[in-house]
Amino acid sequence: MPEFDVVELGPTDHPEPGEAAPDFTRPLVTDEFWEDRTLSDLIGETGGRTILVFTPMTGSFVAKYVWDELAERDWDERAGRVVGVTASTPYGIKRFLEGNDHPFRFFTDPSNEIAASYGVDHDLDGMTGVSEPRVAFFALDADRTVEGAWVATDWPDFPDYDDLEDELGLE
Repeated sequence: MPEFDVVELGPTDHPEPGEAAPDFTRPLVTDEFWEDRTLSDLIGETGGRTILVFTPMTGSFVAKYVWDELAERDWDERAGRVVGVTASTPYGIKRFLEGNDHPFRFFTDPSNEIAASYGVDHDLDGMTGVSEPRVAFFALDADRTVEGAWVATDWPDFPDYDDLEDELGLE
């Protein structure tokens, strides 16, 4: 087990239930290819609900734990569309998907601008100008209205997944 300190991340200014989630355009990455997409267009493909999941870089143990848990709980089948946002490059995401056989797609956000627009970015300790997303979940309806949210307050911090499923309305 790696040794690490738990770091308090402090408060956020993230979208709350009932508020509109910010739209954005970034490359959407699968294990086969990537292309620029907007969140609005992705949601509009089939309408309905989308779960947006922010994690640190896909190579981190934090991201691996989150995505393994979601795959094990069959969120791809139960939650509608589940899409990740990570500071990883398309190449890093592709390697992660190939090595883990997860059914999810990811928006790549190396500049961490999406996380900042959602208020879920945090500076990495001791690294000036370097940030990453904290773990966060947003359930969005067909109009990008936030229906439920959970945002980490510590690093590392993980939700109680049973409670999170209730909060996000998973069946």
